[in-house]
Amino acid sequence: MKGSFDMSSPTITWPARVTLCEVGLRDGLQNEKTIPSVEQKLQLLDAVVASGVKVIEIGAFVHPKAVPQMVDTDALCRAMKKIDGVEYRALVPNIKGVQRAFDAGLTKAKLAVSASEAHCLANFNSTPVRMVEGFADCAEFAAQNRMTLSGAISTSFGCPFQGKVPVAQVENVVRSFVKLGITELSLSDTTGMANPRQVYELGTHMIRMFPEVQWVMHFHNTRDMALANIVTAMQAGIRMFDGAFAGLGGCPFAPGASGNVASEDVIHMLHEMGVDTGIDLLKAMDTARMAAGFVGHAAASTVLKAGRCADLVKEKAKAQDNK
Repeated sequence: MKGSFDMSSPTITWPARVTLCEVGLRDGLQNEKTIPSVEQKLQLLDAVVASGVKVIEIGAFVHPKAVPQMVDTDALCRAMKKIDGVEYRALVPNIKGVQRAFDAGLTKAKLAVSASEAHCLANFNSTPVRMVEGFADCAEFAAQNRMTLSGAISTSFGCPFQGKVPVAQVENVVRSFVKLGITELSLSDTTGMANPRQVYELGTHMIRMFPEVQWVMHFHNTRDMALANIVTAMQAGIRMFDGAFAGLGGCPFAPGASGNVASEDVIHMLHEMGVDTGIDLLKAMDTARMAAGFVGHAAASTVLKAGRCADLVKEKAKAQDNK
């Protein structure tokens, strides 16, 4: 019949479930002018846990002059309630950061390096591979103290200093991490330059090249492509993603980096697609509203503005019943 679907076409297979890590307490707040107090951060953390999130990046152990929004991460760790089954981690730049994370009671830390040589040289006067090789003392300390390390490879898809980052540069960084025994790695779109085709091609390539790695993807919504990138990343085989409540965020070391993809937008999209996250969307939306209130500006979240699709259907059904 004209206009009907061709049911013989190949069927797209979607994952039954994905894992969403909440990075709002770190990447979401690190560029905010209004810094929530420890008490407010604890409220956000409790709300994130109550919504069902099982992986949370609670802050960063960095120099206070570099990222003043993270100055109270030690205090947050000491005050927070640790719930069984929830993974708490922090971003660290070096061995001092790993040691601070350990002293604060964390068992997991994330090391970050840019895939872009131009970005690394401009900010750290080093190449990406040399920076990862410098993490050897971090890996040794973690092994001796039963800590787990993961890695974040920022500007994996593009860099404001050099444009598109060659795949070979990303591969070199991955190999350097794997040599240290770090096999959970995030490909991060720090300035929102990724596009769906690029995400699919890089994702399938990295899974094929490094099957021992557990891959995560981290998208910023700078050019409104984050959700599309997540969809194609799932098709590539990625099953773990980062998001930040209320779409907060940005990177103080990358010009043009705006907010992360909003966690509640990701959850809403996935649930509408029939992909489980284990997270209560309504509670996640409440967390985002709380975060927006604490930082004093509107959330960059479409589902907070428009509501859930399910809510619209209910409203129309109610209006029809009242006729």
